[in-house]
Amino acid sequence: MKRIITLFLLAAAVLSVQAQIMTPVKWKIRLEDTGAPEKAVVFAAVCDEGWHLYDMNLPEGGPVSTSFDFETVAGVELVGSPVPSVAPTKVQDEMFQMELRWYAEAVSFTQKIRVTDAAGFALAGEVEFMACNDAMCLPPERVAFSFGANQIQAEAEDLPLTGFETLLEVGAGVETDSPALWEPVIEELKAFGDPVVSAADTSWLVIFLSGFVGGLIALLTPCVWPMIPMTVSFFLKRTKKRKKAIADAAVYGLSIVVIYLIMGLLITAVFGASALNDLSTNAVFNILFFGLLVAFAMSFFGAFELVLPSSWTNKLDSKADATSGVLSIFFMAFTLVLVSFSCTGPIIGTLLVQAAAMGSLFGPAVGMFGFAVALAVPFGVFAVFPNVMQRMPKSGGWLNAVKVVLGFLELALALKFLSVADLAYGWRILDREVFLVLWIVIFALLGVYLLGKIQFRHDSGQGHVSVPRLFAAILSFAFAVYMIPGLWGAPLKAISAFAPPLYTQDFSLYEEEVHAPFDDYEAGMAYAKRAGKPVVIDFTGFGCVNCRKMEAAVWTDSKVKQLLENDYVLISLFVDDKTKLPEPIEITEYGKTRKLKTIGDKWSYLQRSKFGANAQPFYVILDNEGKPLAPSYAYDERIPPYIQFLQSGLNEWARR
Repeated sequence: MKRIITLFLLAAAVLSVQAQIMTPVKWKIRLEDTGAPEKAVVFAAVCDEGWHLYDMNLPEGGPVSTSFDFETVAGVELVGSPVPSVAPTKVQDEMFQMELRWYAEAVSFTQKIRVTDAAGFALAGEVEFMACNDAMCLPPERVAFSFGANQIQAEAEDLPLTGFETLLEVGAGVETDSPALWEPVIEELKAFGDPVVSAADTSWLVIFLSGFVGGLIALLTPCVWPMIPMTVSFFLKRTKKRKKAIADAAVYGLSIVVIYLIMGLLITAVFGASALNDLSTNAVFNILFFGLLVAFAMSFFGAFELVLPSSWTNKLDSKADATSGVLSIFFMAFTLVLVSFSCTGPIIGTLLVQAAAMGSLFGPAVGMFGFAVALAVPFGVFAVFPNVMQRMPKSGGWLNAVKVVLGFLELALALKFLSVADLAYGWRILDREVFLVLWIVIFALLGVYLLGKIQFRHDSGQGHVSVPRLFAAILSFAFAVYMIPGLWGAPLKAISAFAPPLYTQDFSLYEEEVHAPFDDYEAGMAYAKRAGKPVVIDFTGFGCVNCRKMEAAVWTDSKVKQLLENDYVLISLFVDDKTKLPEPIEITEYGKTRKLKTIGDKWSYLQRSKFGANAQPFYVILDNEGKPLAPSYAYDERIPPYIQFLQSGLNEWARR
């Protein structure tokens, strides 16, 4: 019966389009070649408004599924199956009496391949698909594709597809078929009273506060806490006069701040702001930092001790005793920095990575300043008021417990850095459900440790569980349980900044997430022009913590979701996408000639040159000519202002 219904619909469609050939779905098929043996064939489809394309592997008895038939496979191996770029829409179809899955507007399917013989490489076949709207379905169609050895190390030639604009390529000096789309609109944004500058200031405040919190955490580590009585002893030997003690304490605190501030500025001076931003999503850097944090965690668990050469600290300590005045205080501050390195190192490293992602020249310095202030103020207070030490808890087993807890937290944080590299390079080895399983296990084990059921090498035996440890264990277990629904697609907004995006999850019951149908600027703008809709450009990044927060906390709001999916064309541009461009693009920026080598480089340059911004997330609303319709929007998790931002763009669009 279902087959009869299908044939009836197809026959009706044929009769209705005899006078006019309809092509509501246009395909572009290209070979993406990074120069490595593993490459990708991308099947990109764009649907006309109101039409949809069915998903792969639909149940028997329904419409024709989208399928990819590889007829010629020579000198190459297929790696896995085609993977769609967005999740399909699920509907219960009354006519077919089954649940169907389809894609509206745009979708791309990526088939990974591994070249085994470049000289004999040949890959050819057909895509079979079926397009429908609310009134009719068209007969199944086939689109052929073919790639040969001459297309290795170069992107595949465009297929001659009627009605589909060729994807634009940026040449030297950013030349395109639509140059207006790349023209700077910084003055137009300023005319709207654009808040980009204040958004950057907010980012600096966030980095400062992150550094400050990191400094407070560092105070509780076993490497820093024992330095408190040493500091008090040093200053007691110097003077008994309160006025002199206050001056010395101020110099001591200022010395700590200066040392860390110089470190932050030196790191930026050596690498440069843009290089640090690149490093924050570089695979080697993130994997190295992942390994470093795992090593620190193992050290905190008691597997081994990480200490700097004792000769360094002894030499500085003797210098502090031998010299006098400001210089001796400075050497004492330097001793603190060195002695505490094994505990503060991972905190500082994490802070620098977060600051580097800002792409700001002063990001690392601001973060280090916050860290140093949190570390310096208590030591300054202890130096002025030595009697406060009498009321402070002494070093002991509790400090080792703090160290072990930090070890668990570093182990969890290490996965974040591995995830950033995994997302930026598209490896898909740490998808969301794998990440969540590991975090659930880590925090469950932390709870077990806090209850005293696990003991490490340096732990002292305890006959009972203290009330603070009990409450900490309850929080750890509660957090682990909170994450369990995420395995079935729950958004888990509390950890959205750390967990991989929901689209990386293989199985999800959650359907409220917003997925951008386009990740290419020119293709999205071309579609928006045909559809007659304004555009929201979302400059984002795989390693962007605040981007994930916005997507989980703001985009999932029903009103925001409705506006983004129905009234706008959403284009997400990942500035840290490491996919190689077919050919490097040579541009001139600030009087210097440089090359854009990856897709992320291209979108980062677009954000800088056209909009005068380089922080993410960054949202801007454009008309079909690339002109802004409203001021840009940066990180702000409040939903009403974001709705107002989207509505103001629609109002200006209607006015024009």
